[in-house]
Parts: sequence; C-alpha cells; structure tokens
Amino acid sequence: MSMNIKPTESELEILQVLWENGPSTVREVHDQLIKKKESGYTTTLKLMQIMYEKGLVKRDDTNRSHVYEAVISQDKTRNLMVDKLIKTLFQGSSSKLVLQALGHHKATKEELAAIRKYLDEMEGREVVSSRQ
Repeated sequence: MSMNIKPTESELEILQVLWENGPSTVREVHDQLIKKKESGYTTTLKLMQIMYEKGLVKRDDTNRSHVYEAVISQDKTRNLMVDKLIKTLFQGSSSKLVLQALGHHKATKEELAAIRKYLDEMEGREVVSSRQ
C-alpha cells in the first residue's frame, strides 16, 4: 500500500475481516460484515473492487469466486494511521495523543500496567543510551 493511501472506515472494516480470517471471497467477507451492520452484497463487492484498484488488497481470480487478501498488515496500517493522526491533530506530539486517549477512554488495570511497563522499558533504554 502506498504511504499516501489511507483506507476509509468501510475499507478498514473489510480489512479487519481479512486480517482476522485470512484470504476470503466477497461472500465470506460480506457474511462477517452483516453481523455488525446491515450492508448489501453489491456494496461489499464494489468496495472490494475499489480496494483492489487502490492496492489495498490483492485478488486471486483463478477460481470463479475471487479470493481477496490484505496487502498490508494490521500493524503497518495502524502505524500509518496513527502517524497521520499525530501529525494532523496533535501537532506531532505523541504524548498529546496518549493523554487525550487516556483522558477520554477508561483504561483497564491490565492496560495501565502494560503502559507503565512499556514506559519503564523506554526510560531504561534512554538511561542506557545516554551513558554510552
């Protein structure tokens, strides 16, 4: 996926299905999508065709039913979208993003522990690198 191509909300929903289930036909993706919200099969088909043209998915058309697969990983997509979010809404400040997220969405004890552990590890790396 090009660094300039950002999936729309609907495209992200389709990518989520592909990341969770692996290569899938339009019917298989559509069957998963309608569990969450009503959508027509032809809408799913058209979106997946557009995603193919944009390079978000690849398509195996050796069989009658085309099988689609995500081109980019979920982690890479998250990184691209978070980077854009930080640059456009938080003036390049990741700390502003974190404070906004923690201020408006309740984190579980487990999530807070994981955040503390991550911050401790980051501080440990900074101490080691500053000594060198």
